[in-house]
Amino acid sequence: MKETVATIRKTSLESIEKATSMQEIEEIRIKLLGKKGEITELSKQMKGLSQEERPLFGQTLNELRDVVTINLETKKEELKNIEKNIRISKEVLDITLPGRGIEVGREHPITETTTFLKEIFLNMGFDISEGPEIEKTEYNFDALNIPEAHPSRDWQDTFYIKENEVLRTHTSPVQVRYMLENKPPFRMICPGKVYRSDYDVSHTPMFHQLEGLMVGDNVSFANLKAILTEFVKKVFGETKVRFRPHFFPFTEPSAEMDVECVICKGDGCRLCKNSGWLEIMGCGMVDPEVLKAVGYDPEEYTGFAFGMGLERVTMLRHGIDDLRAFFENDVRFLRQFK
Repeated sequence: MKETVATIRKTSLESIEKATSMQEIEEIRIKLLGKKGEITELSKQMKGLSQEERPLFGQTLNELRDVVTINLETKKEELKNIEKNIRISKEVLDITLPGRGIEVGREHPITETTTFLKEIFLNMGFDISEGPEIEKTEYNFDALNIPEAHPSRDWQDTFYIKENEVLRTHTSPVQVRYMLENKPPFRMICPGKVYRSDYDVSHTPMFHQLEGLMVGDNVSFANLKAILTEFVKKVFGETKVRFRPHFFPFTEPSAEMDVECVICKGDGCRLCKNSGWLEIMGCGMVDPEVLKAVGYDPEEYTGFAFGMGLERVTMLRHGIDDLRAFFENDVRFLRQFK
């Protein structure tokens, strides 16, 4: 038995030393240490030995297994280094090839417009507030004086999570939450994502809004006109504006604000449908019922609110005619904006 172990030790070390490839090393490992390898088969013969012989033979086998394993690993490292050096010697570095340029990323135009508008309102003394995109109906509808029979509450217009939870349809609930946590006077804006069940050239299921609110003593429609007119000048430069009567459940009186067409300058074109004007936002004085819903006394405080689609403003700033381009992730489109 000892002679067999000695023979296997000698022949295995010699074959390992002579190996010239990783494949040969693997074949030797299987031949010696595999399930049916020579050393494995030797260990099976222990059951035929006496109790006195087993410990000594077991120790001898373990030593053999360790020696073979160490030599196999050493030879593997040696062959790996040889292969690496051969590969390096064959590789040629062509220093005449042009380097790879590093392409600088760009902000998405909606992100850039949002940051731009936020800076304008921050400089005008407005706070910035955010809220949850999954909203309770009491904040999304009830507190904003939107009646139960209003079309905006229908399942085909609003994404309902539960009976009393929706994906918010506007950022106005943030205003409600802000009023519940703060006392007048204040002015704030709330930019963010909103969701409605609609998709075409001018509508997407998810879009962005920026809404604003100012509440205090003797806040009037004249204050609203002054602030929004100044805002439009900072966005589009010196341009004409107009306010048209409208209706919103949460403001009274309400209006829509138009700016002179950025393309034709009022002469009429396809973009403005030959009217010379482009709608930019809705606005109005906060309805007394909304003030009551948040615990304000409408006899003591008044306020105004406004809201605009950020996609709409971005399209007007950059002359984009299809809303869907913002969400198609076409790098050719996105690379145009620095």
